Amino acid sequence: MAMMQTLDKENPKSEQRSRVKRFLPLILLFAGLACGYFLGLHRYLSLDFLSESRGFLRDFVAENPFLAPFGFAVLYALAVAFSFPAASILTLFAGFLFGWLLGGALVAVAATIGASAVFLAARGALSGVLTQKIGGRVSRMAKGFEDDAFSYLLVLRLAPIFPFWVVNIAPALFNVPLKTYASATFLGILPGTFAYAYLGHGLDSVLVAAGNAGREVTLGDLVTPQLTLAFAALALVAAIPVVVKKLRRSPEA
Repeated sequence: MAMMQTLDKENPKSEQRSRVKRFLPLILLFAGLACGYFLGLHRYLSLDFLSESRGFLRDFVAENPFLAPFGFAVLYALAVAFSFPAASILTLFAGFLFGWLLGGALVAVAATIGASAVFLAARGALSGVLTQKIGGRVSRMAKGFEDDAFSYLLVLRLAPIFPFWVVNIAPALFNVPLKTYASATFLGILPGTFAYAYLGHGLDSVLVAAGNAGREVTLGDLVTPQLTLAFAALALVAAIPVVVKKLRRSPEA
């Protein structure tokens, strides 16, 4: 009897420790984001910094042909893992410093690794929360997402409707397998990654022109309506299998 009372007292403590362990990776990621902003690291993730430091950065890359790409990939993966809202800017950096092909490849690998780290942290903390809290239509949607996670994720990655970090975390609510998440992320970001890397490859003339005009360069100077329409078209193509599957299932329902 005394032993059972002791176990009852210890259970809440063990449950609390388990809960802290589940949320610890996610807490560390958010703490890293807050620390980065506190240290002012976001100021270096801008086109202004690239414009001011482009000579130094290119010299560093030329003098360190192996260390520079590796260091950039690690930096990019950490930025994605800590959810810094600078994926587009850093992809331009990659194209500017390494060329569109190598730069795009570095970004695709690093972004997938960083996004997978966020996904694993969020899944450990949030897995099963959605299905426990709600039911009905949203529960059925969750089941549909799990059944066709690759296509859903591919569409979300191809069409930048939602911020990159939101799409990194959201699938954790639906128990998506890591392999599916990583493969859909890698393939889905390829068109946008190489498009932005290509823009970065030709960025030097834009920076020089803006400097001569005495104004700052913004993404609006680079991202054209045609590029946005191209992303939308890719997303529509990727959505076709999802729509076809739903149409096939509807008569059975």
